[in-house]
Amino acid sequence: MTTDKLNFLTAGLPLSSENKGYKKGLEIIKEMNLDGIEVEFVHGVRMNEANQSLVKDFTEKEGLMVTCHGPYYINLNSDESEKIDASVIRILETARMGRAIGAYSITFHAAFYMKKPVDDVYKTVYSSIEKISAELEKENNNIWIRPETTGKGTQWGTLEEIVKLSKEFKNVLPCIDFAHIHARNNGIYNTYDEFSKMIEFVARELGSDVLNHMHMHLAGIEYGIKGEKNHLILKESDMNYKDLLKVLKQFNVKGALVCESPNIEGDTKLLKDYYLSL
Repeated sequence: MTTDKLNFLTAGLPLSSENKGYKKGLEIIKEMNLDGIEVEFVHGVRMNEANQSLVKDFTEKEGLMVTCHGPYYINLNSDESEKIDASVIRILETARMGRAIGAYSITFHAAFYMKKPVDDVYKTVYSSIEKISAELEKENNNIWIRPETTGKGTQWGTLEEIVKLSKEFKNVLPCIDFAHIHARNNGIYNTYDEFSKMIEFVARELGSDVLNHMHMHLAGIEYGIKGEKNHLILKESDMNYKDLLKVLKQFNVKGALVCESPNIEGDTKLLKDYYLSL
């Protein structure tokens, strides 16, 4: 794994691996000259010890990057305390699994507003992240914890909220999903200048070194007045990925760019090839 460049990762195993497991999937990623994988624990943090060893050993040997996406069943602002507790456990499980397989960082959708005041939701999310951060510190687990920018107005997770939270904890940084921001705002945040302002904002608020340690998501996206509907293949969407890549190159952004397109490895390669052509 290297963070001295921008790494292009598939969101999950390549389609062409035909569900034949991590070995086949990672071999395809390597053959395509891609840079790694985001392991998707969206339905639960489950991976047997053999696969844990396989992923860790293969990616370390081949210089590939690994990130992890936590389960979808997370809401740190639930009305039910037991659901908040379960969400904390799921994030901790993702962080522990991430450490076991040599991951660079983990990401997750943190919360829903639940029609509560925005400031109150921030305090509630903060409280859970504080518990998670303290527990991981006790375990000497220094993996990056990355709440992800979200695609609907009902979800906690604007870029401003996540940057604010990142200032509070040494192991917390944003996962910037550019498609989600574009969809959440019903079609804006999709130009060279707008992408530049986002990167400048993050660097100004968190320090310029943050641009050496980024974790980002990108895909085409369908959206409406309420925000995100579903991911799309890049060329079948209005996502201005070319200008985004120009901005990332201009600012010399490093770390992980995970492609969440339905055309998993095809669009990851499209992004990397275009970036390298700049």
